[in-house]
Amino acid sequence: MNSAEQAAGEKRVREQLVTPLLRRGLTKPASLTKDQFEDMVQDLCARLAYMSDVNLAALEEQAAASPSGKDKDRFPIANKMLEWAAVIQRPDESNSPLIRAVFAHELGKGAVRDDWAPELLVDLRKSRRWPTEFALKRILESAKGARDRQHSIERRLARAETVSVIDAGWRDKRIAAMRKCEGLAQGEASDAGAV
Repeated sequence: MNSAEQAAGEKRVREQLVTPLLRRGLTKPASLTKDQFEDMVQDLCARLAYMSDVNLAALEEQAAASPSGKDKDRFPIANKMLEWAAVIQRPDESNSPLIRAVFAHELGKGAVRDDWAPELLVDLRKSRRWPTEFALKRILESAKGARDRQHSIERRLARAETVSVIDAGWRDKRIAAMRKCEGLAQGEASDAGAV
C-alpha cells in the first residue's frame, strides 16, 4: 500500500468507523486523556486502512454493539477493535512488521529453503509473536505432516491418479502460501507494504 492509498484508507476508516461510533454517543475511554484518545484513533485509522468499505461497516456494527465502560457508553479500546478487525478481514502480511521481520531474518529464509514457511506463516498469523523454541518444534512437526501430504498428492498427480477436490485445493493453497513466503523472504512485500 503506497502513501496515497494509506492516506485514503485512513480517511475512510475515520469516516466509516470512528465518526459513526462517535455519532452514536460513544465517548473516549475514561482512562485516556483527549490527546491520548486522538492518538489511539489516529493509530487505529492507520492500522485499519487496509479494510474494505463493507468490512468497515461490519466492524462499526460490532463495535457499536460492544461498547466499553461500566455504562456501556465508551469507545472500545484499539486492541479490541484490532482483534475484531482481524477476524472480519485479515490484514495483508506485507503490512505486518513482525511477519516481514521474521521472513527477512535467517529463520524465515531457512523456513522457505526447507519448505516449512507456510506453517511458520500460519503460526505468526495466530500468535503475533516471534516464534519461541517450543513454537518452532510445533511448527516443524506440523510442516512435516504438510510436506508429506503435499508430496503424496504430487506423486498421485504424477502417476495420473485421481486426487480429491479437497486434496487438490489444499495443495494449491499451500503452494500459494509458499510463494507468498518466498516474496516476504526476498523483501518484495516490504516494498509493497511500505507506507
